[in-house]
Amino acid sequence: MPHRTEDFEIRLLLEAIFHQYHYDFRGYSLASVKRRLQHAQRQFGCATISQLQDRVLHDASIFPALLGMMTVQVSELFRDPAYFKTLRERVIPHLRTYPSLKVWIAGCSSGEELYSFAILFREEGLADRTMFYATDINSSALQKAKDGVYDLQRIQQFTTNHQRAGGKSSLSEYYTAAYGGARFDPELRARTVFSDHSLVTDQVFAEVQLISCRNVLIYFDRTLQDRAVGLFKEALSRRGFLGLGLKESLHFSDHAAAFTPFSPSEKIYQLAE
Repeated sequence: MPHRTEDFEIRLLLEAIFHQYHYDFRGYSLASVKRRLQHAQRQFGCATISQLQDRVLHDASIFPALLGMMTVQVSELFRDPAYFKTLRERVIPHLRTYPSLKVWIAGCSSGEELYSFAILFREEGLADRTMFYATDINSSALQKAKDGVYDLQRIQQFTTNHQRAGGKSSLSEYYTAAYGGARFDPELRARTVFSDHSLVTDQVFAEVQLISCRNVLIYFDRTLQDRAVGLFKEALSRRGFLGLGLKESLHFSDHAAAFTPFSPSEKIYQLAE
């Protein structure tokens, strides 16, 4: 019974967040939402989810912190290097045939994936003809992505990932170190549009040749996953590419027939003819 009560409290809280702040988490996986809200409950010293709801509704100043807990995604530059190596060796040759390119990094969080793509495209000579769209629902995360500053302690892992992804230069060429942080070259984001965009409520905003949306769909329920994949299908140009996270798949999607597996092991798909 306590678990059922808590689940009911969670659903009420998600409804309250939607109506008060216009962020819609109602279609997110209940298990994932529950873990994040239980963490928030402890952080804010609330005995129950209902008590957390009371604070969220009556103290708007705590909502940004709660939003961060609800949307945080741990990432790193060139995370899952084999994914980026496959993009470099198999997808980039297709993209070279376009006179101009648009790439959508959906759920970009604090920007590690964006800078990975920007470095990859610079190394492959495509940076000057590529526009990147980096989107997320968390404005604080987007600001971190715009700043492009990461803890120096993370650089060693970033460097290893870059090498394993087939990097053609030293990662140190792309950042300057100061005061315990690594600031990535602003030129890497010179052709990037940062924007608040929700896969839950918003629509397609551009035709793109490549979408990378990794480790986002795992937090959605089936209905919301289908909505997101439908947006990707609508946004992609003919024979465009979609990259997902290693634990994600189009197998059960209503839109699966629109895609063909391009690299099944790295979860890269191509829009069918």
